[in-house]
Order: sequence, then C-alpha cells, then structure tokens
Amino acid sequence: MKSKYTLFTGITALILLLDQISKLLVTSRMALHESIAVLPGFLSITYVRNPGAAFGFLADASPFFRYIFFVAVTVAAIVLILQYVRKTSADEPGLIFSLSLIFGGAVGNLADRVRYGEVVDFLDAYIGSHHWPAFNAADSAITIGAVILMMELIRRGKERHNIHAS
Repeated sequence: MKSKYTLFTGITALILLLDQISKLLVTSRMALHESIAVLPGFLSITYVRNPGAAFGFLADASPFFRYIFFVAVTVAAIVLILQYVRKTSADEPGLIFSLSLIFGGAVGNLADRVRYGEVVDFLDAYIGSHHWPAFNAADSAITIGAVILMMELIRRGKERHNIHAS
C-alpha cells in the first residue's frame, strides 16, 4: 500500500519541481512576450501569461470570476484525484503514474493562479505562421497524464470485458 503513495508523491514532486523551476527561469530571465527560437520554424521559448485556461477559455471573463472559477475547479480536481489514488490498487502503477502527472500539473498551474492570477506559459510550438497555443511543463504533464489515464482505463475495461466473457 505504501509504494503507491511513494510513486504518487515522487512523480508529483518531480513534475511540480520541473514546472516551477522552468517558470522561474522564464520569468526571471525574459521580458513578457520575449521569444527565443529553440528550433527555428518549430519551437520557441516565448514568455506569455494566460489569464484563461486551455485555448484561452474564459480569458475575457472578469479577473475575480476567473480566479474563483479556476481555483475552485482545480481544488475539486485535486480532491477527486486524491480520492481516486486512495481507491486505486498498488498493483496499478500506470494509473498511479498518470494521476500523479495530472495532479502535479494541476498543482503547478494552481500555484501560478494563486501567485499571479494567471498562468505562466512559455512553450511555443508552431509550423510557419500556424501556432499551437503556448503551454508550460504543467500543461504537458496534465496532457500526458490524461492520455495515459485514458489508455489505462480502456485497458481495464477490456480486461473486465474478457473476464466477464469467459
């Protein structure tokens, strides 16, 4: 039982550390909207602040509403993730790993919202003039965690189906 919490805490701490250090480096060494090409034509480090969520969701809402909404939604997600980890068996490391990625990313972005009222983004992926919305390490962890979680849940569903079909 203890090993699932060790895995969860370790991955969460690593994600949070990487996220916060990368954001600190960007905010302390770059001016807002400054951009540094890493792979010209594909990837730049561009310091921006996102008052909304993915794809600018609620970016035009009042700052007070955004703050309350995003903090409340994140806290609710954190509570649900912790409940799911508690109920997940120690012999399901894929689930624990995916939940720790999502949790670490959520906490990283929550820290920005509490500190700045918005999220620090800096990874700018693009091809020519077509840009993906800027993101950060926390967003990457959440996305990767969500994909792994979906794969794990699909696998579990197939295993249950095979057990019941036998």
